[in-house]
Amino acid sequence: MTKIYNTVMMKSQDKVAVALESIAAGELVIVTCQDKTFEVTLQDPIEFGHKFAVVPMKQGEDILKYGEVIGVATKDIRAGEHVHVHNLEGKRGRGDRIVDAG
Repeated sequence: MTKIYNTVMMKSQDKVAVALESIAAGELVIVTCQDKTFEVTLQDPIEFGHKFAVVPMKQGEDILKYGEVIGVATKDIRAGEHVHVHNLEGKRGRGDRIVDAG
């Protein structure tokens, strides 16, 4: 029997889902959001509250969560891979990226 894991994905255009429980690498996770269903085999263990890719992403591609861009992929990311600071660079609140117009 297949185990059903608790995850959340808010918008069908999102590229990541969030685990609502810790899930081991190698597990098949089915994520349903609005009119889309993703079947993803986890490449990494995913801890409670962490993101994993539901689709592959290329380096430089925007990463969407809850319908909003949360950052950019710093390397290619496979579906099922943990998405965190090792492969995502945030775009919000980047004080080091403010350009002085003066």
